[in-house]
Amino acid sequence: MSSACSSSAIATSRRRRAGSTCIGAPCSASSASTPPENTDDRALITVQLLLNALALGMAYALVALGFVLALNAAGAVNFAHGDLIVLGGAVAAFVGLSTALPAVLLLPLVAVSIGVVGIVAARIAILPLATRPPEATFVATIALAAIIEQSLTIAMAGAPRTVPALLGGGSFYVAGFVLGRQPLAIVVLGAVLVAAVWFLLERTQTGRRMRAVAADRYMARAVGIPVGRYVVLSLALSGALAGIAGFLLGHQFLVTPTQGAGHMLKAYIAVALGGWGSVPGALLGALGIGVFETFVAAGFGDVWASAALYIAVLAVLALRPQGLFGEPIGRRA
Repeated sequence: MSSACSSSAIATSRRRRAGSTCIGAPCSASSASTPPENTDDRALITVQLLLNALALGMAYALVALGFVLALNAAGAVNFAHGDLIVLGGAVAAFVGLSTALPAVLLLPLVAVSIGVVGIVAARIAILPLATRPPEATFVATIALAAIIEQSLTIAMAGAPRTVPALLGGGSFYVAGFVLGRQPLAIVVLGAVLVAAVWFLLERTQTGRRMRAVAADRYMARAVGIPVGRYVVLSLALSGALAGIAGFLLGHQFLVTPTQGAGHMLKAYIAVALGGWGSVPGALLGALGIGVFETFVAAGFGDVWASAALYIAVLAVLALRPQGLFGEPIGRRA
């Protein structure tokens, strides 16, 4: 995604004198007026890259947020989380193609569908193993991930799919700068969802009970909290966020059945940087990954961006093994 975003930004700058205004989407002659001739190319490219970096980071933030919610609820890593993201993209691609629903209706449909899958995952792969060692949950969720991946391989017949744009193609100008509709929509949607999850966890009785179950399920059960119900709720919310992330990433990347491992790796990096089990840390780590990948890829290419990201992660963890925000004892897996 980072190469698509950065190359799009550079290409836009090169085309601006010809009147093209598209970023990461098909050009539209009516989407923007002719840019002013005195716009500084370097500032234009920097703003475009920054917007694309924030959009990528917000998509990763939804991935990481769902990952942490599942981790805290289950007490172990849900290795099917990456494949739930791919499943969200696949559902969006299939339903969007067959029904031609607008994105504003397709997005909540995808979120609800993958939220239901999250409930199924909780019922068959996590709750029945609650009293077993975490390794049992690892194996169960790995098996679930394999089932999802193989099912998508059969359903997609090896052909990659694309997901409709969230806000359509084209771009528009603000203060002389090109702002792509799609990355701007991702940033706004991501910010709204992050704020909504924060409000749920910090300002509602349901959220406080979810956090109590995540902190100590035995004590939560002792004070009368129905632990199973809140574990299922956390996994449903995690699945819904995974579906939305799959929708957003599926427009920039072609949806293929084998992408789950890559999404899991990004989630792992985000939570390791932020602090294992820390929601604010995961969000900050995900945004950092998006910004880092986009700007390094713009300057040196995708291969160097990937290599530099892993080197940077090793350097950060060598200096601060507990992550930027620290981590609860015993949460690492």
